[in-house]
Amino acid sequence: MGSKSNLPVNRNRCSISLFGVIGLCLFFYILGAWQRSGFGKGDSIAMEVTRLSNCNTVKELDFEAHHRIELTESSEPKKKVFKPCDIKYTDYTPCQEQDRAMSFPRENMIYRERHCPPVNEKLHCLIPAPKGYMPPFPWPKGRDYVHYANVPYKSLTVEKANQHWVEFQGNVFRFPGGGTMFPQGADAYIDELSSVIPIADGSIRTALDTGCGVASWGAYLFSRNVLAMSFAPRDNHEAQIQFALERGVPAIIGVLGSIRLPYPSRAFDMAQCSRCLIPWTSNDGIYLMEVDRVLRPGGYWILSGPPINWKTYYQTWKRTKEDLNAEQKKIEELAEKLCWEKKYEKGDIAIWRKKDNDKSCNRKNTAKMCEPNDSEDVWYQKMDTCITPFPEVSSDEEVAGGKLEKFPARLFAVPPRISNGLIPDVTAESFEEDNKIWRKHVDVYKRVNNLIGSPRYRNIMDMNANLGGFAAAVHSKNSWVMNVVPTISKNTLGAIYERGLVGMYHDWCEGFSTYPRTYDFIHGSDVFDLYENTCNIEDILLEMDRILRPEGIVILRDGVDVLNKVKIMAAGMRWDVKLMDDEDGPLVPKKIMVAVKQYWVVSSSSSPQKNNNSTSSDE
Repeated sequence: MGSKSNLPVNRNRCSISLFGVIGLCLFFYILGAWQRSGFGKGDSIAMEVTRLSNCNTVKELDFEAHHRIELTESSEPKKKVFKPCDIKYTDYTPCQEQDRAMSFPRENMIYRERHCPPVNEKLHCLIPAPKGYMPPFPWPKGRDYVHYANVPYKSLTVEKANQHWVEFQGNVFRFPGGGTMFPQGADAYIDELSSVIPIADGSIRTALDTGCGVASWGAYLFSRNVLAMSFAPRDNHEAQIQFALERGVPAIIGVLGSIRLPYPSRAFDMAQCSRCLIPWTSNDGIYLMEVDRVLRPGGYWILSGPPINWKTYYQTWKRTKEDLNAEQKKIEELAEKLCWEKKYEKGDIAIWRKKDNDKSCNRKNTAKMCEPNDSEDVWYQKMDTCITPFPEVSSDEEVAGGKLEKFPARLFAVPPRISNGLIPDVTAESFEEDNKIWRKHVDVYKRVNNLIGSPRYRNIMDMNANLGGFAAAVHSKNSWVMNVVPTISKNTLGAIYERGLVGMYHDWCEGFSTYPRTYDFIHGSDVFDLYENTCNIEDILLEMDRILRPEGIVILRDGVDVLNKVKIMAAGMRWDVKLMDDEDGPLVPKKIMVAVKQYWVVSSSSSPQKNNNSTSSDE
């Protein structure tokens, strides 16, 4: 492209520098009308922006020139209007449904793993919100309170009453921060961990909670600038992951079963099992080997619960002293084989530290080592009873894989995977340039919607995260980002974790491992170009709608042709949609789509209800 000075000038067209003002006025003119019509339930976004903006600034400008909506030809088919699903699908999780799960073997928890429906069984309707659904409490209040109407399940309040997981009070659930192994509360438990693990100084940023319950450990770590990824199966502990995400804590439905976790090697600074009941010594230690794969050299593993402190609890656990003692000895042997050093055992807690490299490991020649390249190939891959090798080092003091900066400096430091040339076609220079581009993009997003970065949007997802530039640019104490690296794209997830961010691998041709209505803001760059010839665009959009909360927002950045198709489909899904030019002008082939999901719920008759002020449920 030539310089701007070579382009023809039309003084009746708006200056590119006014993009943010024009986009703000156009988009929130639509939002304002939507709000006044009664669609918006308890959300002041439109009125707030109307107060802050002055659209008279751009009344003389030619909107067609720089903010035209690229419509398809009139010969194209009209939008398809998607109907609500039956009310029984309110909490539908396509790849973890109970009926399908029960047809798979229970051995090694296979039946709790992902089992997605075939194409001919996929739903082509909109998952309804439960009657009375309300926007979650903003963070940090949301850490401690959840609306009963949003997750109407009381079983954990009875089953875990003496452990203070969750309490029911009026029309809300209260989470007092208790847990099975931290009866004094999560803060006191973390304080004890901090006496051994350097949690306070930024050395520990990413954490993994295996079998997390309602994720109180992760919820309380957030105030200490530690970002914990939690997982638990969809089982008889009803809605535990749904509670976690409703509280604003990173979590997915998952289990240590027969397939690898959807994370890269060397991802986490710290991992824990707090009475997670994972049989660590079973199958020749395969589950502990999988934790070792995702634990960074120098990282910590915490075990609280059986068999730790078995002399006190063996009768409560209804197990023999001999059995529990043998289990703990086996864990100790496995930890030594993995090159972990025990640092602490007191009361109910034991802590190991993975060594910085393998120079001082006391491994026997019989230890089976995995193939080095296998550690990053995880999607639907079976776990193996082998030990992931450390990256090679040249000295005893060197940290295998590269030493990381303390957080928050880690966020913009060049990740070792990039500086060591482990990601093809990505250099330190291109990494820095990517950060600059995403800072510019996010600045534009914030001019379009100045609530980005506020507690209004707590749970954020980036559907095609690349190097994590969007998540780094939008980073805030009020939010977190699930960085998704598609399985068909370049494997960059390890570098994302080295920045102190979290995420997972996923194939967008399938359902995501989460409950409906768990994200406030979904972002995607080049998602539909990536998948256009791989799977049905409609399926991806319906999955986005399933996991997006009512009144949540979507921002997509993609090619104009595919976004025209997306826009037409999205309009039939009760999304209010706006297409606009890239911030660098109309000649840029990529466009931006901004959408807001309308508030609506389904009554017992399965007809959609928008809110108390709405009189019609049809398009």
